[in-house]
Amino acid sequence: MTKQNPDPGLLRNRVFDEIAIGDSAAIERTLTFEDIQLFALQTGDFNPQHIDHEYAATTRFEGVVGHGMWTGSLISAVLGTRLPGPGTVYLSQSLRFQAPVKIDDRLTVQVTVTERDEATKTLTLDCTCINQAGTVVVSGQARVLAPTQPVERARVALPDMRLDAAGDSSLQHLLTAVAPLQAIPAAVVHPCDQASLSAAVHARQAGLMEPVLVGPRPRLEALAQEHALDLSGIQIDDVPHSHAAAARAVELAGQGKVEALVKGSLHTDELMAAVVGNGSALRTKRRISHCFLLQTPRYPRPFIVTDAAINLRPTLAQKADIIQNAIDLAQVIGVAEPKVAILAAVETINPTMPATLDAAALCKMADRGQISAGMLDGPLAFDNAVSIAAAHTKGIVSPVAGQADILMVPDLESGNMLAKQLMYLGDASSAGIVLGAKVPIVLTSRADSHACRTASCAIALMLAHHYRTAPP
Repeated sequence: MTKQNPDPGLLRNRVFDEIAIGDSAAIERTLTFEDIQLFALQTGDFNPQHIDHEYAATTRFEGVVGHGMWTGSLISAVLGTRLPGPGTVYLSQSLRFQAPVKIDDRLTVQVTVTERDEATKTLTLDCTCINQAGTVVVSGQARVLAPTQPVERARVALPDMRLDAAGDSSLQHLLTAVAPLQAIPAAVVHPCDQASLSAAVHARQAGLMEPVLVGPRPRLEALAQEHALDLSGIQIDDVPHSHAAAARAVELAGQGKVEALVKGSLHTDELMAAVVGNGSALRTKRRISHCFLLQTPRYPRPFIVTDAAINLRPTLAQKADIIQNAIDLAQVIGVAEPKVAILAAVETINPTMPATLDAAALCKMADRGQISAGMLDGPLAFDNAVSIAAAHTKGIVSPVAGQADILMVPDLESGNMLAKQLMYLGDASSAGIVLGAKVPIVLTSRADSHACRTASCAIALMLAHHYRTAPP
């Protein structure tokens, strides 16, 4: 076995005279979906078996598998960097593809010298790729011209390549979609930190809104000067504190002077108390709820998680409103008949688990027209809601399972954890919006990125234009 290079920043070869029959070298590599996407972009091999989760779930492999030649390229990596290493010239390679390589499979790729030709300085090597279960997925034989001069080179630094399937590209698509829409007047409520004030300025620059800053003027102007933010042409409605800002913003919306509210640096409870308080002109017959619009590289379409921010433990009737709000949002962003998965811990009805009973009742309410314009199914466990293969394995026949547009969670705690896990561990891009009031409400967190804040304002713009002809 080739000794490990003690300095990973250097590449060293082994010349022909140093190599004996039986010598071997190996590397390990775990396949990710991003690897598959990058390989498809480089080669032009867009076979849906490799990149289309929905199609791949219906095939014999029950899911996406890696390109065979991606695995074969790992053999080249061993030959070119380990044995013999730099200076090696590939002459021929045979490959036998014996088992599929799936996402998260960990491969050990090994080459072993079986023949040496002194006259031509060529080597023949057996090649194997073995997964974490010990299954040989690829085998073959390589013939190479080995180097005769030693090489020691510093590893060349390469740029970090990362697909942004759910980040800036998704934001750019959203901004492109709303580009024809005229900016709306929006009250930015108490934007007394750098993040919320700069987001308001940037939303104006992006043509999404004409902000009305509702807060203490001296504090806003000092903050703008500190962070070099230009407030020229932006209206400031001077109020002394955050409580007054929330009340004034709701008043402006009730009078039709603004078409959206945007949370600044005040607490969510403080803003929402003004929105739903007695005498508020923004209340409707519908329960107010929050929707996260998410997109992750591992799921083929944007989807909504609701409610993860407003309703702590919603009742059955409140859940019906939450679902209807989410369906309305999905239709505004272009999904004609959204598929709603009502989540629980299991996919069967269990009398001791209230979430499963609510799911069954909500589906029947949809059958009776009490929830309209969507296709509901539940209870569904999370895996069944987002994976056709998982649903197939469990024998679930459903037009919703594995292809949900909306994930309805049992309560705020589970929803909040789910959404944030998707954002922080699943690389999901996000936008957040509150529905059920007479105007859309952008409800952002202090930890939200600039892209999230901008996307949320874009969603508010779409909703506000929709409400002009179809008021909530």
